[in-house]
Amino acid sequence: QVQLVESGGGSVEVGHSLRLSCAAQGVTFSNYTMAWFRTTPGKEREFVMAIRWSHPDPFSSLAVRGRFTVSTDNAKNTVYLHMNNLKPEDTAVYYCNLPGSRWATSWGQGTQVTVSS
Repeated sequence: QVQLVESGGGSVEVGHSLRLSCAAQGVTFSNYTMAWFRTTPGKEREFVMAIRWSHPDPFSSLAVRGRFTVSTDNAKNTVYLHMNNLKPEDTAVYYCNLPGSRWATSWGQGTQVTVSS
């Protein structure tokens, strides 16, 4: 059974930073794409950023490009989302996922990020 556990969310002010974590249980990230998504009430789930173990350059949405980055810790089987210069529109519940894999329908509980001005 695959579990993706997100953590690290919180409430911050505009311009501050947060680091989110996604720890995978039951699957090794190697050879898979791992992506971050976010949701806000009344809106569809939005793609944020993704990384593939075999490719050094992550790809991201225009909304976060230049502000968000990802890093990985193979030993911990964990992926991090580094969010800098946060804006109110970044307020959302953030989820990690393995799109395109057999576990693409597995979603964690998410972690709430709230950015106040």
